[in-house]
Amino acid sequence: MTHDDFPTGPGGTSPGPSAVRPGVPSVGPAGAQPDGSAAKAADPTDAVLPAGLAGAARTLFGDRLDVAAAYAELLATDGVIRGLIGPREAPRIWDRHLLNCAAVAERIPEGVEVLDVGSGAGLPGLVLAIARPDLAVTLVEPLARRTSFLIEAVERLGLGATVRVFRGRAEEAAAGAAGVAPLRADVVTARAVAPLDRLAAWCLPLAVPNGRLVALKGASAAEEIAEHAAAVAKLGGGEPAVHLCGVGVIDPPTTVVEVVRERVVGTTGAAAGKRSRGGRSRRR
Repeated sequence: MTHDDFPTGPGGTSPGPSAVRPGVPSVGPAGAQPDGSAAKAADPTDAVLPAGLAGAARTLFGDRLDVAAAYAELLATDGVIRGLIGPREAPRIWDRHLLNCAAVAERIPEGVEVLDVGSGAGLPGLVLAIARPDLAVTLVEPLARRTSFLIEAVERLGLGATVRVFRGRAEEAAAGAAGVAPLRADVVTARAVAPLDRLAAWCLPLAVPNGRLVALKGASAAEEIAEHAAAVAKLGGGEPAVHLCGVGVIDPPTTVVEVVRERVVGTTGAAAGKRSRGGRSRRR
């Protein structure tokens, strides 16, 4: 896949790395409860959306709004109880998390594979899988309590056909281990994980040649690029570019930094020595 192929506008496992595909007997088949009964489908008319966000939610999720609403409820309940989402974040799940992540879908081509590094509670990976059922999404997360939540979320939301969970760090996903082949994808996403230099060290090896890193960033994205562009180039990345996603749909738009993997380079000692601390610089 070349640079020009990408769009420019809307359109409990054992320690160590393991690829966990939803649907294993201990979890149950996709769309079913652990006791084998069918999962109750969410009704989009029951979705409780904060004032002023219903239009944006329908634009970004379309006929998948019911699944997005079920995920929002899961984050506001189990996500908070398990410490994946702060209690103060519960009232802001739609604007700060779901809509913010869903807007990034406009930067991802149709039918590609996506790796979400440091997925945490599934942001942005699960959101993208909900909004874009054409994508094949792998959620990369090293912490057991988070991967347990992700596996359960995938099952309860009926996403087992397009989403899998990999328990391990980004470096382990790139190297492969314990009978698991190295992971590669057309697009590697990350949100609130690390500064751009470390993020590129972890994520670019997961991208296929001419694939790209799509990192959700804040208002300081341009400053990060100025500070870390040289380090990104040494890692085989092209010139980082800033894009605003969801313009005219959400306010403020989502800021992303994109880096194309232009060259395959060996892992430097410095990069190899920096471990991901669970894939996040802070907890969501």
